[in-house]
Amino acid sequence: MTEAAVLDCECFQTTDGEIAITNLNSARLRSWNRFYQDPQRAGAAETVLEHEQLTAQFAGDLSALGRLEAFGEQLGRLDAFSSRTMMIQAQIASALHRFSDARHYLAQASLGGAPSADVMRVLLNVDQACGSHLEEVLDERRRIVAKSGRFEDRVALGALLADVGEFNDADEIYRQALREYRDVSPFPVAWVCFQLGMLWGELVPEPQLARAEHWYRKAVVGLPCYVRARVHLAEICSATGRAREAEATLRPALASGDPEVSWRLADVLHAEGSVGEAASHLEAARSRFEELLDKHLLAFADHGAEFYIGSGGDPSRALELAEINLKNRPTLRAFEQTYTIALGAGETDVANEVSVRATKCWGNAPAFQLSSFVQGSLETGKGAAA
Repeated sequence: MTEAAVLDCECFQTTDGEIAITNLNSARLRSWNRFYQDPQRAGAAETVLEHEQLTAQFAGDLSALGRLEAFGEQLGRLDAFSSRTMMIQAQIASALHRFSDARHYLAQASLGGAPSADVMRVLLNVDQACGSHLEEVLDERRRIVAKSGRFEDRVALGALLADVGEFNDADEIYRQALREYRDVSPFPVAWVCFQLGMLWGELVPEPQLARAEHWYRKAVVGLPCYVRARVHLAEICSATGRAREAEATLRPALASGDPEVSWRLADVLHAEGSVGEAASHLEAARSRFEELLDKHLLAFADHGAEFYIGSGGDPSRALELAEINLKNRPTLRAFEQTYTIALGAGETDVANEVSVRATKCWGNAPAFQLSSFVQGSLETGKGAAA
């Protein structure tokens, strides 16, 4: 049996992705209606939060982020000081990468009597996203998985293992989550397939593009409107000389308004010689990125930085955004991104300063030995972290 066939066996049959999205939208609208009828009803606000988060992540609807922000403000006006409101606002702030706000809300929720397990669950997400206390977070993630064995807990552990450079363990945890999944919703399966694509396509020191493509493709087949999976799949197609396939993968996602779709399509079209249409999509991407950065700066700073250091063609803007992201979440990946962009922008002094800070913050972590700071020094013969 080939590796692909083995991997195929690990996925449970789920509901058709297009039907699932239609059902999600209907459920989302019903949850808002129930909330408006009785905001204090048990679970009403939490269900709105869940449906809008799913919509933002899987339905390619970035306006869900604006609805989430407005929802948090509305809850604040209705019941500003309850621990329940604080917990929801913490999750909204975390989803928008406003991690300092999330920590504030969690502290207030704890003081207000929120269950410690609920506070800990969100705090672990915030710490993981910020690269804070990762050894303690890893211990706690392992303990939670051993106790609960729940799908979402395994996926969170897999993501953390990938962050700390334990790639094979991350792969095993993700695939175990898939093997044991017995629900019919395609969202969790698509999520794990996407994570596996990221693991083998972007996180490992030597990307395995065929393996990553397999998982991105499974995510798209299971959930055709999964924009992020389409973008990453198209990047691999483009990088391996399949421009037409990349274009065909991206075009169905244009309606989402996600600037990364327009950006990647512009790159593909430009390479194919369709310069005029490429320029139009590139300008659309630039306009959309700035619109999103104006509304949700912290959520899109790293994406905007990648755009502007690439075909966005503004290295200074790229470095500005990378530094904003680094200040907000000083993960090893954020250090690597800022360092690379600083070099690309010709800001050698800034790059050296970032390298020193990265070494100070991450030099003792095993993942640092796999980072571009060390691997780059081996390749070039001069230490990025020197």
